[in-house]
Amino acid sequence: MQPLAKQVLEHAAGLPEGTPLVAKELVHLGKRAAVDQALSRLTQRGALMRAGRGIYVQPVASRFGSRAPSTSKLVEGVARQTGETIVSHGAAAANVLGLTTQVPVRAIYLSSGPNRRLTLGAQTVELRHAPMWQLILPGRAAGDVVRALVWLGPERAGDALGTLRAKLSPTEMQELASARARLPAWLAQAVGALVSQD
Repeated sequence: MQPLAKQVLEHAAGLPEGTPLVAKELVHLGKRAAVDQALSRLTQRGALMRAGRGIYVQPVASRFGSRAPSTSKLVEGVARQTGETIVSHGAAAANVLGLTTQVPVRAIYLSSGPNRRLTLGAQTVELRHAPMWQLILPGRAAGDVVRALVWLGPERAGDALGTLRAKLSPTEMQELASARARLPAWLAQAVGALVSQD
C-alpha cells in the first residue's frame, strides 16, 4: 500500500463511524491530486466507499464482514462537517411519534444545505433543502412534532393533536409554544390548539 493511501486510512480509522472524508480536508497529507488518486484507489480496493461526489466513508468492520456505516451516522457526520442543520423528514418524525404506522422506505432528511443524494451501499440517502422554519428545534421532540404536522398537512393535523398531547412532556409543550411565531399560520394554529389544552 502506498504511504499516502496508508495515511488516509489511518486518518479515517481515527474518525467516528460515518464521518465523511473529503479530499480538501486531507491536503495536509499530500497534494490535492495525489489525495484524490489515493481516495479513488482505496475505493476500488474496497477500503473506502464512495458516498457521493467527492465524499467517501470508511466501511465498518464486523464479524460478518464489512458493512456501510449507519445512515444516521453519515448524516450526523455531514452536518458536523458542513455546518448544516439536518433533521429527519416529517414522515419519519410522524412514525416515531406514533402518528402513522407507515415506515418510510427511503432515507430522506431535511437540510439547510442544497438538495443532494448520498449512497451507502445499496441505500440512497436523500437530503432535501427545506426552509428554516421546518428545521427548528433539531434533535428535539418538539421539532419532530413540527415536521410531522407539516407532513400530515392542514387537513390531518387536527386528528394528530390528541396523540401528541399524550406523548409530549410539559417542557416539550413549552418549547413547541415558543416556536409558534416562526411557523406558517395554519401550523401555528394547530400548535396553539395542542399547547392550549392540558
